[in-house]
Amino acid sequence: MYQAPNFKQEKNTDLLSTPGAEEDEALFDVAIVGGGLSGLSLSILLAKSGHKVLLLEKERYPFHKVCGEYISLESWNFLDSLGYPLSDLDLPIIKHLTISAPNGNSVSHDLPLGGFGISRYKIDSEMAAIARQNGVLLLEGTKVSDVNFHETEFSVRCTNTIYRAKVVCGAFGKRSNLDVKWKRLFAGQRPNKLNNYIGVKYHIESPNPADSIALHNFQDGYCGISKIEENKSCLCYLTTAANLRACSNSITRLEETVLQKNPLLKKVFEESKLLYTAPLTISQISFEEKSQVENHILMIGDAAGMITPLCGNGMSMAMHAAKIAAELVTQFLSRRFTRQQLEDEYIQQWRACFGKRLKAGRMIQRFFGSEWVTNKFIFAVKPFPRLISYLIRQTHGEPF
Repeated sequence: MYQAPNFKQEKNTDLLSTPGAEEDEALFDVAIVGGGLSGLSLSILLAKSGHKVLLLEKERYPFHKVCGEYISLESWNFLDSLGYPLSDLDLPIIKHLTISAPNGNSVSHDLPLGGFGISRYKIDSEMAAIARQNGVLLLEGTKVSDVNFHETEFSVRCTNTIYRAKVVCGAFGKRSNLDVKWKRLFAGQRPNKLNNYIGVKYHIESPNPADSIALHNFQDGYCGISKIEENKSCLCYLTTAANLRACSNSITRLEETVLQKNPLLKKVFEESKLLYTAPLTISQISFEEKSQVENHILMIGDAAGMITPLCGNGMSMAMHAAKIAAELVTQFLSRRFTRQQLEDEYIQQWRACFGKRLKAGRMIQRFFGSEWVTNKFIFAVKPFPRLISYLIRQTHGEPF
């Protein structure tokens, strides 16, 4: 197992960039930008294969993220294989789904595979510990300002240091300063039905059932509620930036005048105790198509393509993509692939595995914008449970 070299982040840039006796020690096999579930999973897999791995995370663990915190059971065995003891944690297993329209009309359905609830605050920090135990050099509080490719290797520029790596993977989430810097196409799109969303998240104490996830729709958005560890619940909603602007950019006003027009959501807010002093928010969320390779960098997780949260499958997709990338990167580092073959094969496998799911997610997303369309959609599908099962299957995969 690779043991991380003991150098500090402020180590002299010239030493890291100068060929010679220090070069092999300074050159990483893989550098991963972003320490969420995709980046952590990838780092652990690569370190277990004996590779020299650098993982750069701009925040410090543990920290909260705007996320629905429902993970499909398709990733249970994968997490177990990484050394994460899910079976020991007494987590809520979620087997039922309730969807409501803005008028309060609702439909309930069993989830064919189901999922489990766990906070990102908990799972990310504990996965970070597993990464370190496997020899990953994980640097927290480290923001990457740019990545450049030079013939056979990358330079990864941070505040005080430039790191070098044979392969770089971007696992920096929904939107990053790097997306803008590299002028990725989705980052420059004008506002439309698939971009310019905001996300808002709370942890709450709520009487909602532990085995169910609820998805309550409102004008230009929807709100998911499900249990996590310690009998807490995650309440996370997505809406348009325009909806917030119409409420004078006040989240409180948005919740009182828009979300709570749905009588079921009104009941949730009345019966729940908010556990955050202020909500966690994120803006400029986009579900537009993204490239899976950018400047020779393999994109993992939401950086490669984001499925709409109402599908409840983003975290499992991120971890599955990490598994695909790890296998291909290992072949490249073993000189069984050229770099071009690595990139082409990753794009092909990623799209074969997730392309249909993303397309289905974008299609379903369009039914949950207009209030009257959503009301009619819920009313129309209620008598057809097989149709609901079909739609759920289109956005989920098999255990990997």
